[in-house]
Parts: sequence; structure tokens; C-alpha cells
Amino acid sequence: MNVAYYIAQRYLFSKKGSTAVTFITWLAALAMTVAVAAMFIIISVFSGLEDLNRELISNLHADLTIRSTSGKTLKNLQTIRETLNRDTRVAASSAVIEEKVYIDYGGKGDVAVLRGVDSAYIAVNPIHKSIFYGTYPTFRYENEVLIENQLDNRLSFPVGSDSEMATLYMPKAGKGMINSTEDIFNQQKIFASGVFSGNGQLDNYIISPIELAQRLLQLPRKSAYELVIKLRQPELAERVKNELKSKFHGPYEISTKSEENAAFWKMINIEKLFIYAIFALVIAITTFNLAGAVTILQLDKKQQAKALIALGLPETELRKIYFLTGVLIVAIGIIAGLVIGTITCLIQQQTGVFKANENLSFPVRILPENYLIVSILAATFGLLASWIFSKLKSNKVKIN
Repeated sequence: MNVAYYIAQRYLFSKKGSTAVTFITWLAALAMTVAVAAMFIIISVFSGLEDLNRELISNLHADLTIRSTSGKTLKNLQTIRETLNRDTRVAASSAVIEEKVYIDYGGKGDVAVLRGVDSAYIAVNPIHKSIFYGTYPTFRYENEVLIENQLDNRLSFPVGSDSEMATLYMPKAGKGMINSTEDIFNQQKIFASGVFSGNGQLDNYIISPIELAQRLLQLPRKSAYELVIKLRQPELAERVKNELKSKFHGPYEISTKSEENAAFWKMINIEKLFIYAIFALVIAITTFNLAGAVTILQLDKKQQAKALIALGLPETELRKIYFLTGVLIVAIGIIAGLVIGTITCLIQQQTGVFKANENLSFPVRILPENYLIVSILAATFGLLASWIFSKLKSNKVKIN
């Protein structure tokens, strides 16, 4: 067995020696364990939140979205749809008009976003799965809508009754004398067939038949602001996008789901970077305990060190003993921290005991790269501290 390693593990695990030094040494190991476990848990929760956010926004944007770069309304809409219908890679497409609108019910009003869609919309965006009260509009009536939960709560708008109506107001374009609200706004009475959860992405939304949006905006039938497309193989989105661009010669912009969500994922990556930076700082601070343990160990074992040097042990080997002691402390901290972190995450996955709110438990996802990131970060700071403080000149042993 390597002499330096044998002595190092004896220093760490032997029951003999100073109680204070043993306490400080294991306190350093405990601090490393807590820091590693905390970082692993937080990163695993963040990985779970990424999956949750990806699921929540998956219904916000389609695999492909076609918009006009010249005005809001798509030109040659029918031609585009015929081309998409012939493409076997396209599973479904839907025409959409989205515009802000004012809604009033019983003297309570709010600004909302009206998303007018056709009957094929749920084949692209399964928003009907987010309904928790009522039903999805039948599209038999153009004023039958689906309303977002928070908006519905603020307005106290009854659901499922076509005798209780709210009013939508859309500003009119044009000039002239204003004598009444009819000169300023286009108005339309609506009733709600159901309530859906916006999940933080579709808050204040009203989903309606596209004919309602066309009427309020005074647009012709078969007009739309955008076409949303679902592909049979979403992973081919970039290739299909490039091929459609070559087919459609006109003022069109085609974007993929990842491009639509670019700003969101940029924000998520920045948050992840800050989390890594914060926990790197925490682990760096934790290594001060390790540095103190290695330094105090050297001072406590100075007489033994003199004896070892007198017996012919090179000073480099003596420094190696202290370094390996630090390495063992780091290894114990990393292994114990990862074990505790993994057990905590597994308990959360099975029981959901820790909750973000009364309805949502913190999501957790254990990934192999989480183990790697935490281990490398903790090992880097720990080994660096052990190496530096095992070589301090002030602790060199002198034989008189």
C-alpha cells in the first residue's frame, strides 16, 4: 500500500488523536456533503422545471408557424393551405388570428388576447386537454368561446350558459366624427363553453372560432394572420421549413418551435448559469473549512512529521500525506452528498412532499450530467484547496 495514502487514511479514520482536530476534520467533510447534496438537489429540481416548462410551452407554439412579412394578413392563404395539404409530412394545419381585445361582463372589464382559430386547431395545439371546467367550443356558433381561468375568475363570468353574455370590444380603424361607442368599437356578445388553464403561457386568452375575430376586425372570410402546422415528425422541422421557403415565393416568414421559444430558452440558460455560479461560490466558501482542517492537521501532527522525516520520509511525501487527507475528505463529501441528494430527489419524485404551491409539487429529474457537473465542481475546488494548503511554507517541519 502507498505509504502516504496509508498514513492519510489513518489520520482521518483513526480514533486516536486530538478530539478537536477530529471534529474539525469531519466538520469539513460534513460541510462538503451538505454543499454537494444541496447543489445536486437544486440542479435536479431545475432540470425538472425545464421539462415542466417545455411541456407547458409545447402547446403555445406549433412545430412550424407561417406569418406574413408584409402586413398582418397572410396573402394567398388558400394556395398555401393546398400546398400543405399535399405534403405528407404535415399532419395538420390551422389558421389563426390573434389580437388584443377588451372584454366586459356585468361592469367588470379587462384587456384580453383573442385567439381566433378554426376547427382544426386542436389537431395542432391540443388545448382542449387543458380544460378543467366545461367543454371545448363546438364551432356551431361563432360567439362560443373558451376562456382562460384567471380571466374568468376576475370577471366572474358564468360558464356553460348561453343566456349569460359578455361583450368584446375591438377598436375600429378609420376616421370621422365620434357620436357613440359604436363609432369607436366593433362589439360582439360572447358566451363561454369552458374554462382552460393558461399555465402562465396563455394567461388572459380567449379562444374563439376564427369567424368571430374576422368579424371584430372587419376582415374577409378565409383570412388569417398566421398558419400553425403540426408535423408527423417534429424533428424534421428545420428541413421542412427550408423546403417550404423554397416553395412559397412571397412575403412569408416561417419559424420553428425552437425559434419561437428562443427568448424563453435564452432566459432559462441564463438562469441555469447563475445557479451554477452561485453554487460554485458556495462550494468555494465550503473549501475554507477544508483548508482549515488540512492546516490544523499539519500543526497537530508536527511531532509525528518530525519523526517520519527522521526515519527518512521525503518532505514531498509528507506534503502528499496532507494532500491525500484533503482528497479523502473531498471524496467522502462528494459521495455522501450525491447519495443524500439522490435519496432526497427519489423521495420527492415518489411522494411530492415539497410543493411549489398547494397544487404543484417541485418537479425533479435526475440526469447523469448532474452527477458529473456537481462532482467536477466540488472536486476542482476541493483538490485545489488541499494542494495549496498542503504546501504552505509556514507549515514546513524543521528538525532541530
